[in-house]
Amino acid sequence: MKRRSLMKAAALTAVMGLTAGVALAQDEAEKKVIGVSIPSATHGFMGGLNWHAQDTIERMGETYPNLEFVLATAGDAAKQVSDIEDMMATRNIDGLVVLPFESEPLTGPVASVKEAGKFVTVVDRGLSQDGIEDLYVAGDNAAFGRVAGEYFSENLEAGSKIVVLRGIPTTLDNERVEAFQAALEGSDIEILDMEHGNWNRDDAFTVMQDFLSKYPEINAVWAADDDMAIGVLEAIAAAGREDEMWVIGGAGMKEIVKRIMDGDPQLPVNVTYPPALISSAIEMTALNFVSNAPMTGRFIIGSQLITPENAEQFHFPDSPF
Repeated sequence: MKRRSLMKAAALTAVMGLTAGVALAQDEAEKKVIGVSIPSATHGFMGGLNWHAQDTIERMGETYPNLEFVLATAGDAAKQVSDIEDMMATRNIDGLVVLPFESEPLTGPVASVKEAGKFVTVVDRGLSQDGIEDLYVAGDNAAFGRVAGEYFSENLEAGSKIVVLRGIPTTLDNERVEAFQAALEGSDIEILDMEHGNWNRDDAFTVMQDFLSKYPEINAVWAADDDMAIGVLEAIAAAGREDEMWVIGGAGMKEIVKRIMDGDPQLPVNVTYPPALISSAIEMTALNFVSNAPMTGRFIIGSQLITPENAEQFHFPDSPF
């Protein structure tokens, strides 16, 4: 349902652009180069996001022959900074779509792109300084944390003990965790510990192993990401403590959603955060150069709770994620 809504939103944006009128006939329009800089496919969500980015670039290139796209993926912040600097130096990009690997290291380099007069779209993980980008596209990170926190508050008894896995240190991770903690206020649920699992199942496995060794009683785990949830579940299984706690991840990975559909007691619910948000970012950036439609501001995609009752609506077995 959420991915369909995202597609509808993107389609509506396209219609707005067409209604406003294409600025120039495609065969006469000036060539524009759009750089797309995203993290490499280090985990499931990013694998899905990379797939959607490549698919959207191919579609946009066919639709708008005057647009050229330069895609670069990076496994760390330093590589991403280098990619962006190279795009500016060797391709003289007119626009940049960037999903920062980390917020702080990318803020200065992206600000330099904006200062050079380029159109900048920031996706998902915000920069550490407000107001740099022309367009911001993201899921509703506060809602992502709040929806999960409300479920914990409503479904755990007072005095219950939980652990939390955080993502890579970014503004969006801060937003999620702050909203989650706010939703727990007054519930008398104790957060025993909170560590960064970096949205990586191997790191999450290691963090959860540490939690399990330190805490004899854990009633539930907020993994805050489906890749981390898989690592957490593996650690719980290795410790033989499957019957002691349930786990909530996030983003709607098809394997997780299927287990919710099947009534797995370890995975009662999930929270949506679609990797196809990169498609909205690329398409809206493209429309900035080929239409008169306004493309500045914030485009926020809501989060929903996936339950056994509605999980089928969120299960896409042919999806890469």
